Amino acid sequence: MAKVTVRQTGSPIRRKSDQRATLVGLGLNRVGRTSTLDDNPSVRGMIAKVHHLIEVVEG
Repeated sequence: MAKVTVRQTGSPIRRKSDQRATLVGLGLNRVGRTSTLDDNPSVRGMIAKVHHLIEVVEG
C-alpha cells in the first residue's frame, strides 16, 4: 500500500480539541515531528482537516 509522510509545522495551542485529537491520530504531537502513514481515504480526510498545521513531505 502507498505511504504518505507528514510533518507538523504548526502548534495546536488555541486550536479546537478535535483538531488536537486529529494531530494525535496522525501520530503528531510536537512541531517538527514526522509520521509515515498508509495512504487511504481516512488519513487523507484527517490531513485535510488540519492542513494548516501540517505539511505533506512525501506521497
